[in-house]
Amino acid sequence: MLDNRPPAESVRFKFGKNWLKFLRLVNEERIRLAEDSLKQDLVARDLKGKRFLDVGCGSGLFSLAASRLGADVHSFDYDPDAVACTLEMKRRFGPDQATWLIERGSALDRDYLRSLGMYDFVYSWGVLHHTGQLWQALDNVCSLVAPGGYLCLAIYNDQGKASIHWTKIKKFYNRSFGFMKPVVVLGTGAYFIIRTSVARIIKFRVPLGFKTQTKNPRARGMSAWHDLVDWVGGYPFEVAKPEAVIDFFVQRGLPLVRLNSCGGGLGCNEFLFHSSDRTAASPSQ
Repeated sequence: MLDNRPPAESVRFKFGKNWLKFLRLVNEERIRLAEDSLKQDLVARDLKGKRFLDVGCGSGLFSLAASRLGADVHSFDYDPDAVACTLEMKRRFGPDQATWLIERGSALDRDYLRSLGMYDFVYSWGVLHHTGQLWQALDNVCSLVAPGGYLCLAIYNDQGKASIHWTKIKKFYNRSFGFMKPVVVLGTGAYFIIRTSVARIIKFRVPLGFKTQTKNPRARGMSAWHDLVDWVGGYPFEVAKPEAVIDFFVQRGLPLVRLNSCGGGLGCNEFLFHSSDRTAASPSQ
């Protein structure tokens, strides 16, 4: 069932429409970069014989990467346009005879998640903080990790007052019409460029470029422009301190393997948790 709607559905960003535009840019080079990024994130050379669940598959690029690395892939997303994008990604670039199921589903729907079973790798990159119920979504994904499996997450960092400021910008963007949306995106891009350039000048470096995530979007096979649109528009929007996320999963039998921190600033903290030999806990009732 898909009736678990976040409280701000009326101003929810159309993630899938953004990724359908990104799909035009996808080529073999971007796919290779995505594969390399995924291997690094999961600390795995390949995924042959492994079950891979992409929670909030978005464009489908990393589901595709997992499939090409040999995994049996299950992808789902709340946004029907994201599902359509992933289906098209599979049609254009998916390997022949691949085991890859794509469907619509919600990370907040516990009955749906229970029907999925358990996976060697559960991957949810920059997704659960857009559900409108971050901590419930984090709790829900615990049951999806098989004993000995891994959970890979990217969650927006809590910047305090700055995060409140960004929330207001995101709400304004999604309530805007016509030319105002690109104006907000371009204005935000200009802000990032100026901020990064000033920081580089202070360090006696060439003032060039900007980044909106912990990782360079290009290095992941993504697009800086579409990631920027996703950042500006991405609402619902929630944040968390890295130590809060780590404690949350440790209490549920998922110790931390690796943390790639954004240093307390803007962007995502990236986590890799391991289930050891525990029996995965069911989502909270």
